[in-house]
Amino acid sequence: MSRLTLACALLLGSFAIGLLPHNSFAQDTSTEAAAPQAEAPASAAAAESAESKPDNSLPAELTELGTELADLELLTVPLTVEQLKELAAKWLEIVKAKTEQVVNTQIAVSKSDGDAEEAQRKRLTALNTERNDLFDKYSAVLNAWERKGGDEKAIAIYRDYQSAIFVEETRKADFKTLIAWTLSWMADEDGGIALAKNIAIVLLSFLGLLIVARLVRGFVRRWIEHVPNISDLLQAFVVGIVYWLVLAFGLMVVLSALGVDITPLFALFGGASIIAAFAMQDTLSNLASGLMIMIYRPFDVGDYVDVGGVAGTVKSTTIVATTITTPDNQVIVIPNKNVWGNIITNVTASDTRRVDLVFGISYDDSIPEAFRVLEDAIEAQPLVLKDPKPTIEVNELADSSVNLICRPWVKTSDYWTVYWDLMRSVKERFDAAGISIPYPQQEVHFIGSSAPDQPAADKKGPTSSKVSISEGDEGTQ
Repeated sequence: MSRLTLACALLLGSFAIGLLPHNSFAQDTSTEAAAPQAEAPASAAAAESAESKPDNSLPAELTELGTELADLELLTVPLTVEQLKELAAKWLEIVKAKTEQVVNTQIAVSKSDGDAEEAQRKRLTALNTERNDLFDKYSAVLNAWERKGGDEKAIAIYRDYQSAIFVEETRKADFKTLIAWTLSWMADEDGGIALAKNIAIVLLSFLGLLIVARLVRGFVRRWIEHVPNISDLLQAFVVGIVYWLVLAFGLMVVLSALGVDITPLFALFGGASIIAAFAMQDTLSNLASGLMIMIYRPFDVGDYVDVGGVAGTVKSTTIVATTITTPDNQVIVIPNKNVWGNIITNVTASDTRRVDLVFGISYDDSIPEAFRVLEDAIEAQPLVLKDPKPTIEVNELADSSVNLICRPWVKTSDYWTVYWDLMRSVKERFDAAGISIPYPQQEVHFIGSSAPDQPAADKKGPTSSKVSISEGDEGTQ
């Protein structure tokens, strides 16, 4: 019985011992399995947090003193506003530290003399050149910050710091230091030499643009001559506009290529245009009138016109005024608003004109004979056109003459030649044919009366008289 009990106890003990390692391994296994599951959410959360939080760390090249200015400008392109703000603060510290060296050296120059002064002055010039290069990079960072919408007030404070340093250092530097700085700047590749190159580029570009603009103007002039129904005035206006546009856009391209920001120029032009619009209302009215003249073409260069009581040949018309030359060679300049706002008579617009002549003959003269004389005079004038036919008619029975009209047609350029020739020829032919050209006459009757107590025989003077007075004569008859 005891042996059986001992055997059962041993069997139960071994069974229990066998169970203990198994449970421990199960616990370790479950613990190891749970660990990755716990770490997985943590790493995922960390990764998600890293993606949501921007990386504002700046590349080391952005703050290295040896970085070229062009490279720095390229490196600032991908930066955000916050990164550029941080970079501006770092560059502020850089230029501040260099400025402190410049100031300390400037103090040393003022307290030394002789060779020591010259050595300190050379060191001051070198430090000033280095500091100016750093300020160029500092300005490049501020420009990038401003272009991307940075705080204007903060940027203005950064710029004021740079301006104040230059003003104060220049004001407190002695004459020798200023001369040394000027000579150093003129010999610097990024200073005077760069400015001289830019000026040379602008001048050469301007000369090139003048040549190009003139070539373009010539091409446009030749092209526009083939455009139908366009006046010489409008041609000159279009050609001039094209010429100046080529120059303006060419200069903008050159300045932009040199790194000059031309955006403020457009804002400046916009503001100036508003001010000029109020200050130059009359001039703008002339401009508008000039455009209307060029578009509707009431006259052209070389036409003989009558504008507001001024008659003459159009010499030139600009966008502002019209210049007219009178027959006695006076030059009259009329503002375009006065031209367009008045009645315009274009005498030479048509190819042909009618010459209106009036000849008076006596009531005793033969009208058919006078007609024959006029017809002979017209036929003898070779400049008179056959078509339309001349008109010869009795126009008026006047007080002292029978007025005949003679209206031949001629080319516009022959108007005055025919007019003057017919006036002379008709007078000579009327005289040869015995046809008189009477002058105005008036008859004046004087009626007198005698006193009642005087007999008719004693009356003095005629009782009535008839006096005929011809205009231009003296006395009575």
